[in-house]
Amino acid sequence: MAAIVLKTKEEIELMRESALIVSKTLGMLAAEIKPGITTLKLDKLAEAFIRDHKAEPGFLGLYDFPNTLCMSPNAQVVHGIPNDTPLKEGDIISIDCGALKNGFYGDHAYTFEVGEILPEVKKLLEVTKVSLYKGIETFRAGNRLGDMGYAIQNHCEKEGYGVVRELVGHGLGQIMHEGPEVPNYGKRGKGKKFQEGMVLAIEPMINEGTHRIKQLKDGWTILTADGKASAHFEHNVALVDGKPELLSTFQYIYGALGIKSEEELPYRKEPLLV
Repeated sequence: MAAIVLKTKEEIELMRESALIVSKTLGMLAAEIKPGITTLKLDKLAEAFIRDHKAEPGFLGLYDFPNTLCMSPNAQVVHGIPNDTPLKEGDIISIDCGALKNGFYGDHAYTFEVGEILPEVKKLLEVTKVSLYKGIETFRAGNRLGDMGYAIQNHCEKEGYGVVRELVGHGLGQIMHEGPEVPNYGKRGKGKKFQEGMVLAIEPMINEGTHRIKQLKDGWTILTADGKASAHFEHNVALVDGKPELLSTFQYIYGALGIKSEEELPYRKEPLLV
């Protein structure tokens, strides 16, 4: 993991631009996700959308990844490669997207429902998303990485879910993966102390069953070891004036899906007009 790079407020504003391109891309995709569409088709839509917004796809070619989006359905945790298999009713699909603009990356993810999904899978998604905000809430001056990891882990394990250990969030900036590593588990009061100007990609990866994972022979795709579902939600958050400030938003997704939510309001500098 690379060094921790603290950002100026001016740099944070540039990062907000990159993050919002990703947010808008995910919002565009939200309207397209339905039974019968392929992940490769969604990938092509995303690449065109990002380029139309005068940015570069952040993942395409990064570490030799072959596509614009990481597309991970059902028991895939992260890093799934888009393909020609149609999505079907009842699937879930984690879409992780990155964009590079003005020399800075945006990088966040959302797990979408395809049609009607099982109630127990819907609960997994809801608990995972709430855990993301539990983590964001701890991103304050004086707290440490262990406080964030504990908040996420405690919330999810109380519901009986597995918290992936081998994959973590990260710092974000002019390179995709800066320091520090941001685990979704930990002990309160442990780990690096949060510093003004940190920008983190906070991303709980939570499994319906065991926390254990395995990797496909493609060298990318990560699966749950027991074949049960996995959920993944990710935001980009800056530490500004000692408090967490969201750079990314799910409001474009919610606008496309007709969802009303105030979950982001405590962490916004100002209301986002979608």
